[in-house]
Amino acid sequence: MVRQPVTVNGVTRWKDMDAEGAVTAETKEAKAVVLRQEIGDVLRSIRQAEGRTLRDVSHDARVSLGYLSEVERGQKEASSELLASICAALDVPLSAMLGQVAERVAVAEGVHVPDTVPTEFQREFGQPVDGGMVPDAVPEEFANEQFARSCG
Repeated sequence: MVRQPVTVNGVTRWKDMDAEGAVTAETKEAKAVVLRQEIGDVLRSIRQAEGRTLRDVSHDARVSLGYLSEVERGQKEASSELLASICAALDVPLSAMLGQVAERVAVAEGVHVPDTVPTEFQREFGQPVDGGMVPDAVPEEFANEQFARSCG
């Protein structure tokens, strides 16, 4: 293993290299995820999908156009209150927007977030109801008073 200088954007850092000149697995750095950039990208994509302008959304959210632009470009950290206001102006639930952000962060980190119950849990706790769907209501056999008394 050899330490060699690597220059990126004018910044030189020393990296551990193997004999072929490739960066060793121990020193590979994960791409840092900047949450404000991910939030801004998601907000911009939602706004553009709705065909709305920065001016229109900034007016409805009661935030300056310049500040909203900086939030979308990932240059400003928006407070939770401001994010809620922007999401309300976009007519998108805050939780839906944050869900999209979470998915983007997971992809950037190389984390796979399953949409279903993992197989280990299915084996341990039983098969999912109706092919993985959560029931809309409590089944009748569990809803009656007699069953409730027998449980406790």
